[in-house]
Amino acid sequence: MKKLVSILLVLVVLLVAATGCSNNSTTDTSNSGDTSAEGSKDPIIIKYGLIAPESHSQTQAAIKFGEYIEKESQGELKLEVYPNALLGGDVQLTEAVALGTIQMALPATSTLVMYSPMFGALDMPFMFSDTEKAFEALEGEVGQLLNKELERVGIKNAGYSFNGVRNITNNVRPITEPDDLRGVKMRVMESPIFIDMFTLLGTNPTPISFGELFTALQQKTVDGQENAASLVYDSRFQEVQSYMSLTKHVYGFCANIINKDFYNGLSDEHKAIIDEGAKIWLVDWQIAEEDGNDANYIQKLIDDGMEINEISEENHKKFADAVAPMYEKYRDQMGDEIFNLLEEYR
Repeated sequence: MKKLVSILLVLVVLLVAATGCSNNSTTDTSNSGDTSAEGSKDPIIIKYGLIAPESHSQTQAAIKFGEYIEKESQGELKLEVYPNALLGGDVQLTEAVALGTIQMALPATSTLVMYSPMFGALDMPFMFSDTEKAFEALEGEVGQLLNKELERVGIKNAGYSFNGVRNITNNVRPITEPDDLRGVKMRVMESPIFIDMFTLLGTNPTPISFGELFTALQQKTVDGQENAASLVYDSRFQEVQSYMSLTKHVYGFCANIINKDFYNGLSDEHKAIIDEGAKIWLVDWQIAEEDGNDANYIQKLIDDGMEINEISEENHKKFADAVAPMYEKYRDQMGDEIFNLLEEYR
């Protein structure tokens, strides 16, 4: 009898230990988009994918957002952040959110033209010259119009983040005017607008996903690329690029997109926590961090040996004039409404 009791006690201990191990494992997020998650005791896992490296302000904002929603929900909401394009490039991330494979992502607004051509208006060269004005547009009528376009395809936008002011880097020569770009093999985003832009500027544009860009520069598949100073530094492009020219040709933006069905399945309390956290960290904190540190990142690149040159006002106009024909072409494609709204913020 004592032997039987001993055996039963051992079995009970093993069962408790096994249960404890399973509770400490990562929650299976394959069903985390199911609205039934609200009724379970397990935390609701939100997968958040982006292409930026871990040190970038966008990733740091996501981490802070995750800490906020977990604290405010008392552990009922948990964010898993996947930087460095671990879940794919912007196109794959956007499609994954639309399908509900993941719950959140931070694609460049350039990618969202796959759902509405109007998003392309934000990428038009020299559309903005001031960060404050740009975000006035995105937090006002322009943003409202674009957000409605996403709602139609099952995506909610929790707010726009700043991708910085885009400048050109290359290994051929300093770029001071459009003629300096002739024949340069430029990596561009997989976007017709960027392909047209750099074709008009005289380069040989080559679409390459961001996750493959460092290798493409290292192997000299392309001579140059264009991104904000923060992303250039955090991605270590200064190790494979010699020159940066401050062309400031595009103000870049990203959208914090959420699968609409997942969001609608949350309680009102959880929705409010996500909305508030997104505004505090993914939008306000991230924009201030990115905009305020641009000069610091440029100095870091100089310290790492990159040669950086300004563009004169006269030559800046030459760049703008070279790409001016794009406005008529894309106004026809995107419609007057978005361009007329944006004109108020230029």
